[in-house]
Amino acid sequence: MDPKLLEVSQVFDRFKAALARNDFDTCTNLLSQLKVMLTEFKSLPPLFEKTPNAVHELTLGRDVYEHAVILSVKMEDQDAFERDFFQLKPYYTDARELIPPSPQECPILGLNLLRLLVQNRIAEFHTELELLSPSAMENPCIQHAVELEQSFMEGAYNRVLSARQSVPHETFVYFMDLLAKTEHPEWEIKNGFVFFQKAKESAPSKEIPSLQLINQTLSYARELERIV
Repeated sequence: MDPKLLEVSQVFDRFKAALARNDFDTCTNLLSQLKVMLTEFKSLPPLFEKTPNAVHELTLGRDVYEHAVILSVKMEDQDAFERDFFQLKPYYTDARELIPPSPQECPILGLNLLRLLVQNRIAEFHTELELLSPSAMENPCIQHAVELEQSFMEGAYNRVLSARQSVPHETFVYFMDLLAKTEHPEWEIKNGFVFFQKAKESAPSKEIPSLQLINQTLSYARELERIV
């Protein structure tokens, strides 16, 4: 194996091990290193040069950014998700004919659709749908997001809660919880159950003591007598 390719692969293995144990600090540091190292491969987007190891390099680059997206979900960092998904997307579009498909493609595309729903970017949601292939549209991860969007449009929030219990991929739970909170901030989801927060009690009206009211009335009466 090419020395550079081997070095990146070894760092990536360390990253995956850290991700498996939820060591986010180590993951973040290693991911920064990986992104810099990947820039040395001319076969990757946006150049797509036909190098001797292009297939291996493209596959490795895609794997790195797929794991970067998963890391952003685990860290609940939507900004990082958007950045890493943007860098990953060319591997799903422009490199489609250059490397075998990834089993993580539809789950990650579905995650992105959920993110757009959470952020109420409905126009972009539909734009992304139009770019998907017919086979992708039949994938459970994509169908899940499509059905959720329909439920919101119809105001069927009970279906949203039901969908949370049957997510097609474990990474979907984060965005599903955000969806519930976005539409119903009075909901609180813990351990798969929905709790309704107690409505804040309105401040009791300030009652005027009866004696004070009587004195005020008598005072007004005396003033009227004096005027007349």
